[in-house]
Amino acid sequence: METVLVFRTSVTTNRKVSQVRPLLDRLMDKSEKWNFDLEDCDHILRVEAVSVQAAAIIEKLGKAGFACVELEN
Repeated sequence: METVLVFRTSVTTNRKVSQVRPLLDRLMDKSEKWNFDLEDCDHILRVEAVSVQAAAIIEKLGKAGFACVELEN
């Protein structure tokens, strides 16, 4: 079953999105999607996935030097 995960991040520019793109793409299957809303004050990362867990996303972005906190529904 597909899950939608939403995170507040410190990814603030398209250049920074380009930095994390390979990390996120490696975590997910080809059918799964992610996107950033850089206009939002929380710089939202929205993930639609079946196979990836929130902890894995938080860990990968953290190791790349970005803050990432899951937001509750």
